[in-house]
Amino acid sequence: MSSDRLPDTLIVGGGLGGLSAALCIARQGGTVNVLERSKSFAEVGAGIQLAPNATRILRRLGVLEMILPVAVLPRRLVLADAIESRELTSLDLTDFPARYGAPYLVLHRNDLLTALLERCAESGVGLHTDATVTELTDTGSGTVAACADGREFRAEIAIGADGLHSRIRRYFTDDEPVNSGFVAYRGAVPIDQVERHADLRDVVAWLGPGLHLVQYPLRSGQMYNQVAVFRSRAYLRGEADWGNPAELAEAFAGCSEHVRESLRTLSTVSRWPMLDRLPMPDWARGRVALLGDAAHPMLQYLAQGACQAIEDAAVLASTLTAAASTGRPLREGLADYAAIRAPHAMRVQRTARTWGEIWHVDGVAKQLRDELLLDRDVSDHKHVTWLYGERKESAP
Repeated sequence: MSSDRLPDTLIVGGGLGGLSAALCIARQGGTVNVLERSKSFAEVGAGIQLAPNATRILRRLGVLEMILPVAVLPRRLVLADAIESRELTSLDLTDFPARYGAPYLVLHRNDLLTALLERCAESGVGLHTDATVTELTDTGSGTVAACADGREFRAEIAIGADGLHSRIRRYFTDDEPVNSGFVAYRGAVPIDQVERHADLRDVVAWLGPGLHLVQYPLRSGQMYNQVAVFRSRAYLRGEADWGNPAELAEAFAGCSEHVRESLRTLSTVSRWPMLDRLPMPDWARGRVALLGDAAHPMLQYLAQGACQAIEDAAVLASTLTAAASTGRPLREGLADYAAIRAPHAMRVQRTARTWGEIWHVDGVAKQLRDELLLDRDVSDHKHVTWLYGERKESAP
């Protein structure tokens, strides 16, 4: 590789993280091909929260300006009691552009995907669908991705951005996803179909013993997103059909009228088990590296899964650019990327698990949690600045 250009790059996985990485690298002059196993680029789920650590990067990529018209900029993040229907604490989001350099927003996942696809196409990224990678080989001088349909793609480096159940992660470890025993039902419906909703200016998480419900508007307030999560007793008993709609109704039966009635508009067609993996520091080996959920899948309690993948993308492009400009080997650029990102992402993974435990406590622990939250100064940012603020990251 000459010292004046980024390497040709294969990205396995065309989700939010993979497309963000493709765009970051392409905007630095690299040639990128994205291999998506589905027949089209699409996102599963509905709403997504994007904190300033992600929206700062999306602004630099020219994506923020595309999604703002269809996004919602909420007034506050609110934690509330799902049983007693009272507010416990909140965080004002209106000063985030001044405090953290970019807004906190919520939007439909497909709206972000569409914007990333458009910017990738404009930047010359090769977008390939129905490309299921069955084998990825580091030849020493490059990488080769073999697809199920016989196609082969070659590049100087390859990035595994293929999600929680990543095939490329097997290149690094034989670990398996960890099941938390919680299950989620989620979806968005037109706002005029919603009988009960929280304040439409806020993102509200209703917390209860072993459960929570998150509510917020989408698409400029035209849709309403809800996510209901609960600990499955059937899972703990080892039953095959755990987390079903009947168990959902049973889990939320003791909640407030608002929470119970909110579930009437929640689709129960699909459910998602809540999975993550143990933190892993080594994401780069030779000419292959991991990104996003393939590297650091996390539980959803910090709303940081996509945000951390977008941070990965920006740092990856930066370390590759630094390696190219100095003529250093590609493997060193990838190793620098992992060394920079892994400590922070692993902290987010661990904190997300801890935060989930805090959300779902019962008994005396719940009483103590509620007292601490009620006494909290709502202007206190000490628990979020590390997550949302700018960090000067450098390789060790």
